[in-house]
Amino acid sequence: MPELRPIEATPPVEGPRVSSTEIRAMQRAVINLFDRWGLTDDQAATLLGDIAIRTFQRWKSGDLGRGNIDLAARLSNLMGIHKALRLLFKDRRRGYQWIKKPNAHFGGRSALEVMLGGQLTDLMRVRRYLDAQRGAW
Repeated sequence: MPELRPIEATPPVEGPRVSSTEIRAMQRAVINLFDRWGLTDDQAATLLGDIAIRTFQRWKSGDLGRGNIDLAARLSNLMGIHKALRLLFKDRRRGYQWIKKPNAHFGGRSALEVMLGGQLTDLMRVRRYLDAQRGAW
């Protein structure tokens, strides 16, 4: 019988690190994006991980506070959605309006309705759909 050797633990794989400066830049961009999408503060707070509405209102006044890994992932996905819409629609207004239009891929719900499920995976679902529509780049 062969000798059994202990399995060595492998160090965890670290994902890309996002600096606080990058998070603040994404926060400012998302504030503008949500305005263009015509979102309420309540909807914005849900998309950002169910933060307090007052927290989002402070963001809008320039007090961005600290971010964490969940917030960074949400902001990154929202920026990816925005980028995909900018690439898919030559008319920016159509891209901004798309987010609220019913979509057969989402069972007749809008992308916003899907994202308002509040989970990070809801944002990822919309982003993956848009990335697939863009095709392999």
